[in-house]
Amino acid sequence: MNAAGIIAVLVFATTIHAQQNTQTPEQQHAAMMKRGDQGMGFSQEKTTHHFLLLKNGGEINVTANDPKDDGSRDHIRMHLSHVAEMFSEGDFHVPMFIHDTTPPGVPVMKELHKEIHYRYQQTDTGGKIEIETANPRALHAVHDFLRFQIAEHKTGDPTEVPNDAVHR
Repeated sequence: MNAAGIIAVLVFATTIHAQQNTQTPEQQHAAMMKRGDQGMGFSQEKTTHHFLLLKNGGEINVTANDPKDDGSRDHIRMHLSHVAEMFSEGDFHVPMFIHDTTPPGVPVMKELHKEIHYRYQQTDTGGKIEIETANPRALHAVHDFLRFQIAEHKTGDPTEVPNDAVHR
């Protein structure tokens, strides 16, 4: 790329960054939801996310709001099974795209991906990913990642680990 091309890319990136900094929190959330529709392959309005912190990891749970919405349910299942595989390999490009940033915890989760176990399971109206690790540093990263998701998706889920919450 020549100097003019580099300058054009820098101007474009600076413009995007400036636009993001002038957006209200509601506009930022709406943009994240739109990227979520694209990155996940299902409507964020027709589904509900929950993120749970556990003593040995956590859980990502997504359900279709309407139990009869087989389309959303099937897309959730396809997405979460794919995400569990990607996370297991240390690939976090989907949440980075959706949130337009590197979520807290991701660098350590990438580094320690072989010490974190991701299990996908179907649920009646969607699916879930169980996240488990025995590594304290990885556990801290997983909890940082889940707290970020709770805030970004505005789920209202607890941001602290319940005393008895553990995968079995």
